[in-house]
Amino acid sequence: MLHRTHLTALAALALAAACAPAPSPRATPAAIAAGSGSLGGQQARWGMVIHGGAGTISREQMTPAREAAYRAGLERALRAGYAVLQRGGRSLDAVQAAINVMEDDSLFNAGKGAVLNAEGNAELDAAIMDGSTLAAGSVAGIHRTRNPIDLARAVMEKSPHVMMVGDGAELFGRQQGIQMVDPGYFITAPRRASWERQRAADSVRAASGARGMADAGPAYSVPDERKFGTVGAVALDQAGNLAAGTSTGGTQMKRYGRVGDAPIIGAGTYANNRSCAVSATGTGEYFIRNTVAHSICALVEYGHMPLAQAADSIVNRQLVAQNGDGGIIAMDRQGNWTWPFNTSGMYRGHIDAAGNVHIQIFKD
Repeated sequence: MLHRTHLTALAALALAAACAPAPSPRATPAAIAAGSGSLGGQQARWGMVIHGGAGTISREQMTPAREAAYRAGLERALRAGYAVLQRGGRSLDAVQAAINVMEDDSLFNAGKGAVLNAEGNAELDAAIMDGSTLAAGSVAGIHRTRNPIDLARAVMEKSPHVMMVGDGAELFGRQQGIQMVDPGYFITAPRRASWERQRAADSVRAASGARGMADAGPAYSVPDERKFGTVGAVALDQAGNLAAGTSTGGTQMKRYGRVGDAPIIGAGTYANNRSCAVSATGTGEYFIRNTVAHSICALVEYGHMPLAQAADSIVNRQLVAQNGDGGIIAMDRQGNWTWPFNTSGMYRGHIDAAGNVHIQIFKD
């Protein structure tokens, strides 16, 4: 009789076979290499990759000043994480430090500057995971925690649970000394203006439908302006341990307590020293249905796929086949990293052990 672990391995190998058909035009070796890296020889392998969200991002829509601001924000986050790694700190601390910077930067949809839900409030989610122990913590539907990633880590380290939500999560946070702020802290003028535009557009669509005009979609449809907002980080420290974290304000005009993939362990966030660390950004429902973060790691661990190939097979084949858009960042224990995405852009950056920074925004 096969042991349960053998059955698990066989199941994962079957998944690998199903997800890795012959390369499509989207998955040529050149395309994979353009968004990935590896370290050979005796070169130090530790480092970090971050993202600031994927979506409809093009040069035509981006002013030089705004592009410079995004690049500066990404570099600040990378440098914060690098400072931890350089002094021999834990990948978990580096991930938290980098995400803290992006949560405090109103350019990104996490923490201050998060998009607003249907009621006009910021509603935040976050998760963090330690690849050396598989310990994980996440929070969802919170409104007062200045840095949701800090609360997610407290859930991981100070409670017996993995996930807490809403008022209960923030009560726990106050008990643990996590910084709370007035909900208005998160709301910026650009996010409020975007929310007003979307509310007006939804009203027009709803009225058009009521008059019997051509169906323009439900009032809660999700046009590109609402996509995507998530920040995330993955890191490998000098001890060879991986960690991943993700933080988000979700999708603009979300309703009914909607929770996306970011705080779902295995969907938008996952880390395991036996395989890789992943943080995702995109249309969360697809990432949940496909357990994207864990699936990539399973292909690496059980299917013995190179990290870039495993990630590309999920993001640019499996998700694309379902019209699921977004991207991921990932690192493995050998220091290989990748950041495939199937949208027109993704805010992203990498820093290596020598402190060399590589930042990109657009597809090309």
